[in-house]
Order: sequence, then C-alpha cells, then structure tokens
Amino acid sequence: MRREAPGHRCRRCAADRAPTISVDKWTVPLGGVLLTGVDHLMCGLAGVARFGGGMLSSESDALLAAMTRRVAHRGPDEQVTWRGGAVGLGFTRLALVAPDAGDQPLWTDDGSIVVIANGEVYNHRQLEQTLPSGTHMRTGSDCEVLGYLYRERGMKFLDDVNGMFAIVLHDVRRNRLVLARDRFGIKPLYFHRNNDRIVFASEMKALFADSATPRSVDWQASLGSPILQSAPVLNSTGPVTWFTGIEYVAPGTIVEIDLADGRTTTHSYWTFPGSAEPLSLSDEEATEEYGRLLAAAVADCATADAELGMFLSGGVDSAAVAALASRTTTLHTFTILNPSTVENGDSYYADLIARQYGFTNHQVYLPRQHHATVDEWRRHLWLLETPMAGPDSYLKQEMHRYARTVRPDLKGMLLGAASDEFNGGYSTDYAGGGDWTDFTTNLTGMARRGQDQYDPSRANWNEAMQAAVIRNPTDRGAGDDYLTYLRYEYQKVQQYNVWIEDRAAAGSGIEARVPFLDHRLVEFVTAIPPHQRRRLLWDKRILRDAVRDVLPVEVSEREKVPFVYGEGVQHTYRSVVRLLTQSGRALVDQALSTDGAREHIEGKTLHRLLDRMAGGEQLEVANLALRLVNLGLLDAMVADLPPAVIDQPVPAVLTAWPDSDFAADGGQGITSRILELPTADLNTVPVWSDDVLLVDAIDGSGQRFVAVNGVIEFVINDENKHWRDFVAVVDGDKTVGELLNAVGADYAAVAEPLGRVLDLGLLRMTSTEPADQSSELLSVAGYGSTAPVSA
Repeated sequence: MRREAPGHRCRRCAADRAPTISVDKWTVPLGGVLLTGVDHLMCGLAGVARFGGGMLSSESDALLAAMTRRVAHRGPDEQVTWRGGAVGLGFTRLALVAPDAGDQPLWTDDGSIVVIANGEVYNHRQLEQTLPSGTHMRTGSDCEVLGYLYRERGMKFLDDVNGMFAIVLHDVRRNRLVLARDRFGIKPLYFHRNNDRIVFASEMKALFADSATPRSVDWQASLGSPILQSAPVLNSTGPVTWFTGIEYVAPGTIVEIDLADGRTTTHSYWTFPGSAEPLSLSDEEATEEYGRLLAAAVADCATADAELGMFLSGGVDSAAVAALASRTTTLHTFTILNPSTVENGDSYYADLIARQYGFTNHQVYLPRQHHATVDEWRRHLWLLETPMAGPDSYLKQEMHRYARTVRPDLKGMLLGAASDEFNGGYSTDYAGGGDWTDFTTNLTGMARRGQDQYDPSRANWNEAMQAAVIRNPTDRGAGDDYLTYLRYEYQKVQQYNVWIEDRAAAGSGIEARVPFLDHRLVEFVTAIPPHQRRRLLWDKRILRDAVRDVLPVEVSEREKVPFVYGEGVQHTYRSVVRLLTQSGRALVDQALSTDGAREHIEGKTLHRLLDRMAGGEQLEVANLALRLVNLGLLDAMVADLPPAVIDQPVPAVLTAWPDSDFAADGGQGITSRILELPTADLNTVPVWSDDVLLVDAIDGSGQRFVAVNGVIEFVINDENKHWRDFVAVVDGDKTVGELLNAVGADYAAVAEPLGRVLDLGLLRMTSTEPADQSSELLSVAGYGSTAPVSA
C-alpha cells in the first residue's frame, strides 16, 4: 500500500496479517484503523527525535511502542506510532463519536508539518477563519488548525489559541521539533535530552522506557520544594519534576529544537499577568463582567461530542460550574461520601445542588475503615508520579473509576478546581482569623521569608538583623505582595492542582476540564486594582456575587470547606496512618529500600513518628510523612519499573449510596451510618482521658468546655441538654446506665455526641469487673482533632 497524500487514511486491516501494517512511514497497530474523534479528549503523547542530521532507524520502533504503551491509559482505545526522518511519534486516544472524522497525527495539506496534540482548542472555528483563503480542514479535529497556524505565524501560532493542550509538532521542511503547552500547564508534557536525542511524553513514566533516561528521584530538589514541605513562604523557585534529568515544557511556552544540531529556542507566548493596566470598573461592573467570563469559560468546557460528568463537592465553586453548565447540558454528578465529607457538609450540599438542577448525583461511598492496600497505593502513586499523592488524589481517582464504570460513555469531567487560588479563596485562611489587613500583612511576611531563603545577603543573619539588610526587590511584584502571592499560586497550580487532576482522571481515560483556569478569567481578576481587592477578593466575594442569581443563597454564601479536610479531618489523617502501618509497615520498608532514600530519610525517626501517630499524637503531620514515603517509593519504582498502568490489575470499584437518604431526613440518618461512631455498653464505665479537663463557663451560661492538653478544643452548649448534663456527672465510677438515669435520659439522646468523644479518644470505656480482670472494652484513644468540632 502506498500513501497517496499525507492526510489520506488507510481504512483497511486484516486480522491474519503481521502484527503491524506499514503504510509508507506509518506504523499502525492492528487493533483497528486510524480512529480519531471530533474532539480529542484524553490522549497520550510520546516520541523521540535524533539530533545531528541522521534518521531514526527501525530499531527505534520498539522504544516508541514501549513509550506509547506507558501512556495508553490516557487513550486506551487506540495506539498509533509514526516514524519519519529524525522523528518518531506515538499517540493514544479515546474513541468518540464520528470516529473517522479526524486522524492523528495531523498533517497540513502540503505535508510540511505533522502534529500530535492532547487537549482542546475551544476557539478552533474562529481561528480557521483567520487562515488564508482556500485553506480547508480535512478532519473534524479541533487540533488540526494548529499546524496551519504554525505554518502561517511561526512562534506566534498560539497567541490567540484558547484552550488546554500539549502539542508536539514536526516541521519537516525546516527539520524542527516544536513542543508547547497551554498557559496553565493543564495538559502535561515532559522530556529528557542528551547530546544525541530527546525523548518526550505526556507522562514521565513513558520516558523511563528509554534506557538512556536517568531512573532516580532528585532528592535535593524534591526535599527543597516549599510545596512538598507545605512551607508558609512565597517564592518563585518554580515547579520540580521530582526525578533526575526530567524536564517539563513550561506553561505558556513554545520550545523549538533544530534537529540538525540540537540548538534550542524558547518562546513565552503568555506569562502570568501582573503588570497589566488595572481595571477601571465599579464593583458592580467588575462582578458582572466576571460572571460573563465565567459563563463563557463553562460553556467552552461543557461542549463536547461525548458525555460529560461533574465532580460536585457542595461548595460554591463546583456549584457555580454545575449551575452554568445546566444551561446547555444535562450531567451526572459525582460526590465522595465518607466521614470527612459528611462532617464538613459537602455530601449534603452536593445532593441539594444536584436536585436543584435536576442532575443525577452519585454519592460514591468510601467506608470509614477503607484505605488503599499496599499494591493499590503503589499503582495510584505510579499513576500520579508525584509524592504529593494523598487521600484527596486517591479519592478522586476512585471517583473517576466509579464514574467510568457506571457511565461507560463518559469521557470528560467538569471540575470546580483552581477557583480558590485566584479568587481570594484562601484569604480567610491566611488571615488567621483576622480581616483583609491581616491577610495582606501575612502575605508580606510569607513573601519576605520566601525571598530570604534565596537571598545570600540575608540568609545567615538572625531575625533581628535581617530587618536591617535591604531586600532584593526584583521578585516582589514591584512591591505588590498580593501579586507575588498570585504568582506563587500559579506555580502551585502547576505543581499540584492540574497535575493531580490530570493523572487521577487519566487513569480512567477521562479528561479533566477546569473552567476556572480560562486565561481570560484569570487575567481579569489579576487586573483588579488594589483599592478594590478587599471588596471583591475577600473570601471569593466576586464569585459569590456573580452567581447569586443562579445558586441558592445557602450555597453561594456557604463557607469554604477543603476537600476531605476541615471539620472531620481526623478521619482523613487516620486513613493515612492505616495506609502506612498496614502489613507490617510494608510501604515504609519499601520506601527505605534504596540508597537515595536511606541517605535522605532517617528511617528510625520516621518509624518513631509513625508510632506516635498510631497512638493519636501529631496526626497533623500525617500527610507530610506520607510524602516522604512516596518519594522513597518512587525512587524504588523507577529503579525497577512497574508494568504500564493499563496492564496492572485494578481493585474493585466503589459503590454508590442510595441518593434518597439525603432527601428523606436532611442527612441526619445517613450521617450516623456513615460515621460509624462507636457505641458504649450500658454496664461500662466512661473515664476521661488523662489529658482532658472539663471546664464550666464562669458567666453562668451553662456552657462547658473540653480542654485537651490545656487547650480548649470543644464547646458543649444547650443544643443537647441531656448530653451537657451527662458529661457533668461522668466521675469514673458510674456506668453509662447509671449516668443516664441520673440525668433522666435514654441512650439515644446522647448516642451521637458520646460516640464522637469516644471516637476522638477523649473518653474511654472500662469494665465493671474486679481490677485484676478489668480490660478496656472500647478505646480509640489517640486520634485527636486538629480543629474544633461541636461535641
């Protein structure tokens, strides 16, 4: 068979032929003819290019196949490889409607440019209209326009493109390789290069298929990452890839490589805003314009030729996206249902929002004691390829797996992610209980600490003397610490938010769509002048006001609640402890098995810390301990590569809780069942733990306070008089039954608050048997709380 033109499709295949069909320079696996849908949703890119003027030989085909297989989960329906000249490309895709409407790789009509791309070009129709007369798109792909734009505009070809994308482009005529990413790095693209060649892929795991790519964690860079440390500093060190020798194409950047000699030119077509002309709008006009831009961003993301879903958390961010998307589409929504989301109210409000807009809401149930097994966590970590993997990323992965199982045609998921970062969502947190002035003051301190870390002239002075040394102002946003903060959030979005969302979705062949990262929207909020920030950006006021006409007020004004954190966070921390201590601490032992890990992690200290966490102390550092363990596990995994994600066994999919429970009783019944609170035998004696002290209010209000280690953590008020009276008579001698008789209550009246304090270890239950036969019947002591809750 001969190719008649670069864009001509081979429509034939035969099952009894050799494993691949070669069509001129094409290599097509026999799983099917070249199939590429109208929208190129979740795709995987891979490839290799040789420097020095030589051509890739057929020996590179095995490498291309291996690299492509390692990103096949991103597009499990098809794998294609292409080799021509000095370049080899691999592409995997998810088959959609109209499968014969557009092939990848995509060629220009003169055969001079070949493109593979992952993502969406939302304004491709408008861009096509700007091309020279006579230019005709030959496929239904929104990405086909990219090659023509490059042919016409060169390094300016992405200036007007609106979307999320990672692009690999081979300029055959000029012998150039071009790599590019969208403005926020929503779509990933990594590479490793030496003097002879470059390998590149959507995920780093594909690069490790090449024996010349280093296989080790970059311990120095990783441990020094402020994001890994959750350090309260603002700096511009940039994201890290975690691995030695692995680089990424920076967001908003085009990298052009001359394949003749490897010379590289980097062009930034977009940089994070901060010096643009401030807006000249009133608060009302700014809010109205923000609402218009958000609606346009949601409309772009809610358009597809495949079924879309929505992760609905119950907060204003995802609720706003759901409400705006409801104007044009019907969605199935998905919410995690576990003790944390019950405690913080997410599951209740998600159900309320879904009912408001007529969406089917799936409450994906995660039992209280559930955690990943050793093998499941290794699979999750390898999928995410970042030490930042944690309880939230695992739950998102499981939600995607559930969604794809119950809705097999679902190919994209709308998210409310990345609203907090640029709309003032963290302002109340950083204010430490104060107001906008406290927020900005604390930002200044964080910016100075971040600068001091990398300013040799100040680093070694003590705190008193540092104030006497002038700081280098070059990275301080021209004195605007708020803009320094936004640039740090931009960095954090790349290192954490879009990375986690992309991989968690990719494992199920789903594309994560993030309307709040529309660059027009972010450019708008960063241009709000300083004198209007307090009114518009304190606690996301601009968003809340922009959607007040489309959301119930109890949702638009609902307090921000972190996903699986906030109230009920102790349940999340416990799951981490169970994960790390299961099977004789197998994950920890594996993490400490490499030379790099033993050089950088003090194993005995880590084990002692786990002992304390298992006993309920220092639970607040559980996630940090997990990140250290993750680094060690990744170091071990790259030394002995796991199978491709798509070839690994997968655990059973979670189930959904019947959605009628929330509507039936306002969530009260489901709360008690999901929390699975401990119960006490009426013949056992409750005893306060040694570090607990009950204190009465001195103002005669009747309130009581529970102090833990001398710090008041809980308030007991008149909401439950029987419970207030019950705790007052706990004396270490009377049984539960006797105490209930004393206050004239039955067990049901105190069951929930008693279960909570037992769960937190504030009370323990002892037997009434003689001392030499006594034993604790129920003790979950040690799982303390880091945030006040109502007892």
